[in-house]
Amino acid sequence: MGAGAVITSSGQAHYAHLLDSTPWYKKSRLILLNACILLLLITSSTNGYDGSMMNGLQSLEQWRSAFNNPAGGMLGLLNAIQNIGSLAGYPFAPYLSDGLGRKKTILIGAFIMTAATILQTASQNVGMFIGARFLIGFGLTFCANAAPLLVSEIAYPSQRAALTSTYNSLWYAGSIIAAWTTYGTFRINSSWSWRIPSALQGLPSVLQLALIWFVPESPRWLISKGREERAVEIIAYYHADGNRDDPLVSYQIEEIRTAIDLDRQSKQVGYLSLFRTPGNLRRIRIIVALGFFSQWSGNGLISYYQNRVLDALGISGTSTQLLINGILQIWNLAVSLVASALCERAGRRPLFIISCVGMLVMWTAQTICFAEVSIHNTTPAAHAFIAFIFLYYGAYDLAFTPLIVSYVIETKNRTLEETAVLFDGEDKVNQLEVAAQIAETHADDVKSDSESGKGSGH
Repeated sequence: MGAGAVITSSGQAHYAHLLDSTPWYKKSRLILLNACILLLLITSSTNGYDGSMMNGLQSLEQWRSAFNNPAGGMLGLLNAIQNIGSLAGYPFAPYLSDGLGRKKTILIGAFIMTAATILQTASQNVGMFIGARFLIGFGLTFCANAAPLLVSEIAYPSQRAALTSTYNSLWYAGSIIAAWTTYGTFRINSSWSWRIPSALQGLPSVLQLALIWFVPESPRWLISKGREERAVEIIAYYHADGNRDDPLVSYQIEEIRTAIDLDRQSKQVGYLSLFRTPGNLRRIRIIVALGFFSQWSGNGLISYYQNRVLDALGISGTSTQLLINGILQIWNLAVSLVASALCERAGRRPLFIISCVGMLVMWTAQTICFAEVSIHNTTPAAHAFIAFIFLYYGAYDLAFTPLIVSYVIETKNRTLEETAVLFDGEDKVNQLEVAAQIAETHADDVKSDSESGKGSGH
């Protein structure tokens, strides 16, 4: 993997002088844009809510009784079924995003998840619960495919990396709500102790259904569909206070045109495009590796079976288990948000290396502590195990939480200068630099004409 910070800096060097140095919170249109982006970022919260909710529900006697104390294969299916639903949606999501647009794809996904959440809340047996969770995962795939793309395509250039990295970090915003909701409802002596957390899982989707209409569509998608005028309007309105002649607007439009033209010249359409060029082969290698590393890192053990692990350590009180779960999610969110803010300064590669080394050390320490508890029934070792859970997740959150989405997007030719040097070689970089220079020259000419016109008016 390349050092992200260096690449980002070189990519921004082409247009850094075009950026407005005014803080975003002093510009009303950037505040509005970032509010729209926040609506997209909460997509990740739905996914985070699920893992924490399932951890909490397993600690609830009311839930266990309602579904006949699931264990073994049935418990594994209950935990895995949402991911199975997500896998079922993967073949279709990219085509919807590119065909119907990012907004409509998010709308479809949010509708499916809202309906599935209603079914999950009303479940009368384990089959209904499993079916609902499958549909939640299926709908989530459409939102999770389109939302981070739309974030990267509408964000102000200087904020793009941090906002895209924040996407996956907000996974823990959902997990915090789920953890503390189950902590608050476990004292309810009825099925509402688990139905309330189930219902709240649909809150992000309901918000997206109501508010997605106010989010701008992707300029990249609009230009690919021949609607360049609308794309210029969106970029100018949000990035340049409505000034269509702003050099930054011209630069971004030219960059998007160049990217689309290069895709069409290479006939990069469909899944076969992943294997057509050396650059794309490198991209797919990194994408697959990141997915493999994140899923086989060991975090799933605590994410979905924390109560079983704590039971084995002799920590079996429902209140204590739910409290540990709630505090852990707050810790995760804090670390991942800090890492999101650091990704530009520290670089992607250093964060990944530190994260992997830290996880290895903390996982080894957990294993030793668990062995001590199992063999010698050592209470201090059980307490140390809890501490190492927090340290392990701290290491994981340094890189895999904030960068697993943003780094993949950066390998997909979205920010051209940043990725071309890594994947496609100097020839592609030269093509992009020529296009950037043409756009910059055109923007300077427009600006000069505009200034001379003002001067003659006086």
